[in-house]
Amino acid sequence: MRDYAFEIERRVAFIREIIQSAGAKGIVYGNSGGKDAALAGILCKMACDDTVGLILPCGTRQNYESDRRDAELVGDQFGIATRIVDLSHVKSVFIQAVEGTAELSDAAVANIAPRLRMTALYAVAASEGRLVAGTSNRSEMYVGYSTKWGDSAYDFNPIADLTVTEIYEFLRYLNAPASIMEKAPSGGLFEGQTDEAELGVSYRSIDEYLFTGAANEAERVIIERHHRASVHKRRMPTVFEG
Repeated sequence: MRDYAFEIERRVAFIREIIQSAGAKGIVYGNSGGKDAALAGILCKMACDDTVGLILPCGTRQNYESDRRDAELVGDQFGIATRIVDLSHVKSVFIQAVEGTAELSDAAVANIAPRLRMTALYAVAASEGRLVAGTSNRSEMYVGYSTKWGDSAYDFNPIADLTVTEIYEFLRYLNAPASIMEKAPSGGLFEGQTDEAELGVSYRSIDEYLFTGAANEAERVIIERHHRASVHKRRMPTVFEG
């Protein structure tokens, strides 16, 4: 049987060591109301009392409704300070500015929100001596389901080795709000958006593939196509070395 208490202790120790070595005063992370943010935030709070979760609505109704409610639920239950930074107007102004020089694709517009959120997180971090905690999991990282220089940017990540399946297991152990675990994984980047619909494969299938290498041929093709196409997201930028 998995020793969740021991694993949590190790992750908390990891976070404390990072904070101490950086001479940081605290932690800030994006409290999205999702499963990954919930677990990362809980671990950060266990390691550092001065942990702040920013709720960062940016244009969709879901951001203001279910996401915000779930983010506040986690904050209330685990004593995590929350602040709200509304980025919707910023996003609108940004789009208007850029549209004068280029016709923006749907993908480009969707990726604006994660990058604005990361800008907000680092602005707070730089102003208050905090480190930015990442909330990406192993399943997402394998298939590259993240925004480069958006949610894939952070100072440290206490859950990067955990698959989606394992994230849920830890949350159940910690008795996190049921609403976090029952809703479909989504970045809330546009109305009706879900991770699995965009990927074309379920996290259950991705995790089974990561654990055992087993998948039907259609799923294997999709998973490996995403993995190959997203190599650049898992590497530092390519530079000339003369």
